[in-house]
Amino acid sequence: MNMTPDLQQRFSNLGENDIDVLIIGAGINGAGLFRDLSLQGVNCLIVDKADFGSGTSAAPSRLIHGGLKYLETGEFGLVAQSTLERNLLLKNAPHCVEPLPTFIPVFSWTRGIWAAIRTLLGSKTAPRSRGAVLIKIGLRLYDFFGSRDQVMPRHRLILKKQARREMPHITPAIVAGGIYYDAKISRPERLVYELVRDGLDANATSLATNFATLAAVSEGRLTFRQPDGRDVTVAPKLVVNAAGPWIDQVNTLLGAPSRLIGGTKGSHILLDHPELVRSLNGHMIYFEADDGRICLVYDYLGLALVGSTDIPAGDPDNVSCEEPETEYFLESMRSLLPTLRFDRDQIVYSYSGIRPLPASDATAPGLISRDHSAPVKEPENGRPFPVISLVGGKWTTFRGFAEEVADTVLSRLQRSRSQSTRYLAIGGGKAFPADAQQRSAWIKDTASRSGVAAERADELLRRYGTTAATLLSSASGYTDEHRLTGAPRYSLREIDWIVRNEIVVHLSDIVMRRTTLAIEGRLTLAGLREIAGVAGATLDWDGERTASEIQDVVSQLSRFHGQALTGKVAAEPEKTPRPASG
Repeated sequence: MNMTPDLQQRFSNLGENDIDVLIIGAGINGAGLFRDLSLQGVNCLIVDKADFGSGTSAAPSRLIHGGLKYLETGEFGLVAQSTLERNLLLKNAPHCVEPLPTFIPVFSWTRGIWAAIRTLLGSKTAPRSRGAVLIKIGLRLYDFFGSRDQVMPRHRLILKKQARREMPHITPAIVAGGIYYDAKISRPERLVYELVRDGLDANATSLATNFATLAAVSEGRLTFRQPDGRDVTVAPKLVVNAAGPWIDQVNTLLGAPSRLIGGTKGSHILLDHPELVRSLNGHMIYFEADDGRICLVYDYLGLALVGSTDIPAGDPDNVSCEEPETEYFLESMRSLLPTLRFDRDQIVYSYSGIRPLPASDATAPGLISRDHSAPVKEPENGRPFPVISLVGGKWTTFRGFAEEVADTVLSRLQRSRSQSTRYLAIGGGKAFPADAQQRSAWIKDTASRSGVAAERADELLRRYGTTAATLLSSASGYTDEHRLTGAPRYSLREIDWIVRNEIVVHLSDIVMRRTTLAIEGRLTLAGLREIAGVAGATLDWDGERTASEIQDVVSQLSRFHGQALTGKVAAEPEKTPRPASG
């Protein structure tokens, strides 16, 4: 296991009673809470049975959004919180989160009004064919709820002729189009890690460990086995179960059995489709498929991301995008954009995850609330600590959810909040250039100090935020000119820095979470071997371990992501300007 020297020292000095709060599950909710509590001076240990951000948090639509569709179910409080948190993330994580102008195709003027009223009043069926009147009302409400800390323009409704100029391949069946703004996140898995790192930096007695399994629970003491075989035993005052779709399983192990989760499966595909990406012009199309389900397509790192399904499911360890889902996506795209070709040979990557939604009797999965809750199991005989379970929620609202739970924890520990996270930058978002002039100055200074070209400094700023300056200034046996086979925009120096500094245990951590190499379709077998060579040199892997790590990545990509590694990669994405946010 690779730990930074300071983290190794912390574990060496750890006593059983040194941890106030144990957080089980290092997805976005667990990581957000870990950072918040550590900032308040609470000693925390966060553990995960896999890597940070490797479960459900790695399988979202990669949107940071206010939840336009939640207006239909009357969840106005959730929309208000989500739009606020969206606006805050645009400020606090500008290296990962950026504005996303969104186009809604409109197929009628008045359809869906009565169905929407029934849904608002509690009907278990979702409205179909939302007309222009309904969409206009919804977008106006959306602007209203998103007015706090507003950073993006308000919506507009355009007629068919202009709409087809904006979206040239859209079906001629539309009568109008709506354009509004949400946001997208380019590297969600990396942001989860950055939250954990921020928590470690905020409190020198907090700890984090990935790939740690719960080995024993006895009289309030919990023992976790780390990947190097060493055990860590703690007796926390309080336990937070942030295990997402695994919450009920973890609660059973903790002696606090529950039936809290009723998850649904969401799948996505990524297409190597340059013509589609160009025609989107930086926009997302948010549309209703022929069966009434909401779908989306937008430019994600030069590929077209298409999603999402919403199917009841309960096995988060074995979930992938299946054949009927793939065909559903392709048929939906053919119907929406009839002048473009859509076929399986364009699919670069697919992924799927289980949303940890609350157990529900809703007939339509899309009507299950995306709001969050934190039920508490008080101490019982043999379990001296309370267990707080983080149920539901969505990527966008993690900071607000963490703040709510942190305040509950602080109250139980008889402590008070020392600082807010509302305007606190995350990871590489710290000291991020605020405007074009500051960005130009940052790039020029970093390029001068490190000896790389200005274009390269800009590329790394977009990839890692201001952490790029640290990366470029660190000592390494590799120069920035040592580029990765098949992915020349990545350097071996980047890989070396990640391995040495970002708590990497397996090869998959590097290619699937600390970077976006896998999901971009940038990996080749030759490139993977080069990455394994860099990682193995630092992590002391022998030939057998290195070969095993390579095979594990190849197997994961094939089994769960429909990607077969070859000597080929997806076409290099064209450089297109970001859409204006004002």
